[in-house]
Amino acid sequence: MSKLPRSLRRDAELVVDVCMSVGQDDVVTIITDDDHGDEAAALAAVCVERGAFPVIANNGHQVRRGIADTRFPMAPPRNLHNGMLNSDEIIIITNLEWANRFAHVSAVKESCAANAKIASVEEGMGAWELTKDDILSATARAKNAIKALEKGNTCRVTSPAGTDVVVSIEGRPALEVTPIKKRGQMMGPVPLWAEVAFAAVEDKTEGKIVVDGVMLGIGLPGQVGEQIVWTIEKGQCTSIEGGAEADRLREVLSGVEGADIIGEFAFGTSEKSPWGSPSEKGRLGTVHFALGDNHNAYPGGKNVSNLHLDGVCLNATLQIMETGVYIVKDGQWVLS
Repeated sequence: MSKLPRSLRRDAELVVDVCMSVGQDDVVTIITDDDHGDEAAALAAVCVERGAFPVIANNGHQVRRGIADTRFPMAPPRNLHNGMLNSDEIIIITNLEWANRFAHVSAVKESCAANAKIASVEEGMGAWELTKDDILSATARAKNAIKALEKGNTCRVTSPAGTDVVVSIEGRPALEVTPIKKRGQMMGPVPLWAEVAFAAVEDKTEGKIVVDGVMLGIGLPGQVGEQIVWTIEKGQCTSIEGGAEADRLREVLSGVEGADIIGEFAFGTSEKSPWGSPSEKGRLGTVHFALGDNHNAYPGGKNVSNLHLDGVCLNATLQIMETGVYIVKDGQWVLS
């Protein structure tokens, strides 16, 4: 362990100690791929130092297939599924877009029900400029927003790009996706990302969503080159307009049951989540919506689909309709 670069050790310790709180005799499953072996080994080494029992599972074959084909099954092979169900902590250090989609498989939900802590690790481990105070600040914003949202059922989201949409969260508990993981808490990325998410009421979203940030599931390495415009009527995406990237999104969604429903509404609370990657979804000032499944990952969600594809709205304004309170305005945090 002493041969690890100092920055890699620092970031591995941040994940193991601060985010996951790995303890003596814990059983830890570390899921990785061919591109993240060094990071997985560093995480395992720190776990061993803490007296835990880590096992590294290279799931690179499934990751490669899943990135190449959005419809390739995301459920883990049964040996890995069983290992997850018998773990105290599950740490996923793979391609981050694949890990985001993996969060919506039943094996993750079952692992949470079995009282595991589970998280994916963001890109750039060894180069993060992050402190525990940064994590605590992002978490505090999320908690304050959840408290404010308890007084409302409806949110309006607008953006300079043209987003103007109203979404209902009535009867849907908030999902706090922050870096310090608790047992049984739904999977989310660590340590840069932080967000508040809801299962949108499936037949109540109305308006226009303009994706001008990242759009997952269509093979993009960063933000969209041309805006993608979703028209939403009674929760259903009735049209997708734009250029070649919009064409690709329509192709991916075509024929997939439940994939045309607005399943998720969420917003970021972290000042450290990087732009132009899946982590952008956790960036303060962004709001994102997802087409597809909200049953496996979000409390109260009823829409079942094999897809869950997120699109980000930049520089967003988010207002709680019943109280008039703003959470973000023009991409800036304004909730006190």
